[in-house]
This record gives sequence, structure tokens and C-alpha cells, in this order.
Amino acid sequence: MSRGAGQPHCIVRRAAPRTRGSPLLFVHGAFCGAWCWDEHFLPYFAEHGYDAWAVDLRGHGVDGEDAGFASIEDYVEDVLAAAAVIGEPPVLLGHSMGAIVVQRAWRRARASALALLAPVPLQGVLGSSLMLALNSPEIFIEINGLQSFSGVHSASAQLRQAIFSEALPAAESWRHLRRMRNESQRALFDLGWPQQPWIEPADIPVKVFAAANDRLFPPSTVEDTAQWHRGELDILQDTAHAMMLDVRWRGAAQRIASWLDGLQP
Repeated sequence: MSRGAGQPHCIVRRAAPRTRGSPLLFVHGAFCGAWCWDEHFLPYFAEHGYDAWAVDLRGHGVDGEDAGFASIEDYVEDVLAAAAVIGEPPVLLGHSMGAIVVQRAWRRARASALALLAPVPLQGVLGSSLMLALNSPEIFIEINGLQSFSGVHSASAQLRQAIFSEALPAAESWRHLRRMRNESQRALFDLGWPQQPWIEPADIPVKVFAAANDRLFPPSTVEDTAQWHRGELDILQDTAHAMMLDVRWRGAAQRIASWLDGLQP
């Protein structure tokens, strides 16, 4: 779907026919775009009867614009605009930074459920960043290089290990990495601090999907997120941070689909 006045760009894969309930709205994380969902997840869920949408947060899409000084609240507005275009209460599915965005947006978007994939911890990223710097300093440097050096210039082993499983071929990981773009410094700053003041515990179904091999936000760092919303935590084995692009993406999609199917009336 092309971008209209005041509307974010979305990629849409419609089911033919639609046999499931609420449409799905996927929200990407930092440095990425809607493209990361269209690689596998959007076609998969459309084939399984869901209308599947993925929104480009401002400065992350095909328009070539820079994220500039956009805040997390600006990204929330993008999600609300996409939800308004959908026209009915969606299930919001957010990855990493996108999980924080959908947790802030769910009530205003009239969401019917929340799926939080490898979410930024509610405590913010400072603690996780410190742990990464102490335990894997080479990966910490590479992650910061995404921002400091205007994107990815080489598919180093360290950067690949931070985001993908070792089983993902190097050529494929490089293809994904070179599509990443600078993130808004303001948004990264916003993520540094505890998020609870801006996030209301949800009174809709919530499921947190953590990746067992996540080097950025290990399952132990997101347990509080599931508890905050009185939701369930599902740990995906042999899976890395970018679960929608990882070599075992289908297993992640199947677990999410199983949960979604259980929400059907």
C-alpha cells in the first residue's frame, strides 16, 4: 500500500480467502523496515487465512527519508495511522523496539491482542547494553557501528552472531544487514530508560515470544514483560534475535499462529 497524506507506508498481504479473525499488524524494530516481515511472515500468515500488514515506521521505508529525530511516541502515531487504515481492531505484533511501540499503542489502536517478539526489556536497554558490553564487547562495538557508521558495511561474524543464528548462510545474513538503516537517536535515547511509565498493563491477550539464542535480549531479560501484562512467555529454542528472518523462522511463525488460532471465538 503506497503512502498517502499523513499515512505510513504499509506492505499488505491479504488472505484469499480470509478465514481467520482480526487482521495482523506487524511492527519492526530498530534499523529495520516492513521488508523484514515480508521475507517470510506476511506470506505465511496470509496463506493461513489472516490479512497481514506491516508498517514502515517513519524514516525506515522505501521513501528514502531519514528517521531524523523521531521519538518512540512518533512511531506510536505511525502505528495508530496504520491501524486506522485497517479499519478494524488488529492484533499488534512488535519485534524488539517495535514491541515497545505496540505496548504504548495497544489501547489507542483498539488492538484485540498483543504479540511481543524478542522485546526490548521494560527496564530499558541500558542494562542489556552493559551486559552485552561486558560479556561480548566485540558484538557491542558492532551493534553501535550500525548507528555510528551509517549502516552496515561488512557482514562481520560478530554482527551476524548478534542478530542471526550461526546456521543462517552468510550471504543471506548480509542481504538482510545491508538493508538496515540508521535509527533515530531520539528513539534510541527513549529506549534507554524504564518503560513502565508509558506502558499500561494490557487487559487483552498478550504473549511474549523470546529467542533462546538472543544475544541482545535473552529470555531472562523479558520475563518481566510477560509478568507486567499477566501474559505467557514462550521461549523459542535454537532461535536468534531476528526470528522473522532466521533460519528457523517457520518454527517461530507456527508458534505464533498456534497462539493466534487459540484466540479465535
